[in-house]
Amino acid sequence: MRLALHGVFLWPRCGPFQPPMPTPAALAPLSNPVFRGLWFAWLAANLTMWMNDVAAAWLMTSLTTNPVMVALVQTASTLPVFLLGIPSGALSDIIDRRRYFAGTQLWVLFVALLLALLSILGALNAPLLLALTALNGIGLAMRWPVFAAIVPQIVERPQLSAALALNGISMNLSRVIGPVAAGTLISLVNPAAVFVLNAVLAAIAMVLILRWRTVQETSPLPGERFVGAMRAGLAFTMQSPRLKVVLLRIFVFFIQAYGLVALLPLVARQLHGGGPATFTVMLSCVGGGAIVAALYFPALRARFSRDQFVRYGTLIHAAFSVLIVLVPEVWVALPAMVIVGAAWISVANSLTLSAQMALPDWVRARGMSIYQTALMGGSAFGAVLWGQIAAWTSVRTSVIAAAVFGIVALLLTQRLRIEHGEELDFTPVPTRTLPEPAAPIGPQEGPVMVTLEYHIDPARAVEFIAVMQETRQARLRQGALSWGLFRDSEAVGRYIEYFVDENWVEHQRRLVRFSASDAALRAKRLAFHLGPEPPALKRYVGESMERPPPATPGV
Repeated sequence: MRLALHGVFLWPRCGPFQPPMPTPAALAPLSNPVFRGLWFAWLAANLTMWMNDVAAAWLMTSLTTNPVMVALVQTASTLPVFLLGIPSGALSDIIDRRRYFAGTQLWVLFVALLLALLSILGALNAPLLLALTALNGIGLAMRWPVFAAIVPQIVERPQLSAALALNGISMNLSRVIGPVAAGTLISLVNPAAVFVLNAVLAAIAMVLILRWRTVQETSPLPGERFVGAMRAGLAFTMQSPRLKVVLLRIFVFFIQAYGLVALLPLVARQLHGGGPATFTVMLSCVGGGAIVAALYFPALRARFSRDQFVRYGTLIHAAFSVLIVLVPEVWVALPAMVIVGAAWISVANSLTLSAQMALPDWVRARGMSIYQTALMGGSAFGAVLWGQIAAWTSVRTSVIAAAVFGIVALLLTQRLRIEHGEELDFTPVPTRTLPEPAAPIGPQEGPVMVTLEYHIDPARAVEFIAVMQETRQARLRQGALSWGLFRDSEAVGRYIEYFVDENWVEHQRRLVRFSASDAALRAKRLAFHLGPEPPALKRYVGESMERPPPATPGV
């Protein structure tokens, strides 16, 4: 099912190749005051990220000429997200998101102040700069999953695509403003001024976040445990075919994209007349192209599928990356970077939207943290790979190799679709409460095994098995540790389904996680069952086999 935002398409009469004008639908989510306030907080947070990356990347070129060290600035910025993304997503789903989001900005503020102090004292060297860049990357690792989980909660589903595009605009507007501001401060003052401004912006973002008043959801169940929450997020991902395709796509695309991004300071230096200003203007061109493209998304998504956005965006990004290094002229590179930025956000926004649509609210931060991990893992791996190839050969060869890699990977995975079949509806559906157990059961007692007995027409066994394959994925997505289906050797058409939950409270969470998609699947299962009564259901709680301690003599 293709998600389209319907608006009035305005076609100017300037010629057959004139693109459609952006519609008001592109800006509609900003009418929501909560989204608007958090959007400005996100803009301030992104400004600190881009200004730090620009200052660190350019400062590194003055500390060393080794292309590997220059490329490692991007790795240091993104690797923490790869390593900490999943734990951060778990925390975002089980603790207060407002305080957690504000805490990430407090972390960035302290790192920025430390960078400013060391820069003023002249105590920075290449390894120390990489270490502090990694600490700043931890702030990014902590904040991205929580913001990704908040947006679908405060924006209605029909406006989700536009809201995600606006988030992309925030990212790329900061990409335009941040490098220009950083470059200006570096030229007129020094890099320390950039880090001081970063601290101020982080403080502003923290204040905006703390002004947001959330409504805490109450639940009779105890909160999820940290390790269990991570396991549930990974289990959901492994049982979601569409989400796995999205993860593969974003990982591969960012390996390709970082061939140009990680080496951009060196690409700018090799342009005729290139320098610090050229580098910052090239980054700004990427952001400008992304902003313009995002404004057209509501109209364009009515004409093109998300798979087409990914396919064409990948090819265009590869082609214009090659053009920039083959024709090292500023007048070619700047407009080419605009198109690279448009292609970049077309792919990233389409994949982000697909990931959001594949996740229910209860696991959204964890799912998006896994998505972020794949994205940043591709970025970090690509930065190291293409930086090393540039050291062995040349910057031009490395960027061309990255583009060829992206095209070959696209051809090898062309059968994988992110928009194939019907979208699952994860709208929560009220379910009946569990029956009162015969004896009290503690929340952590378990594991809990559930069995259901089906009687079906043997002639429909093949169809039944296909539905039960879907059931297996659904049970495991909801957090089951294991699942199985057995047929009775003595009664044809009699099947036993079983699944195991970690403990009694996790079994109860299954009712909270029950969705419209699960209800539809249950109806499909029941359509096979014969007899007036529903399938017999039994619950069994694991019994501890530990022996009681021996009695003390004389007591």
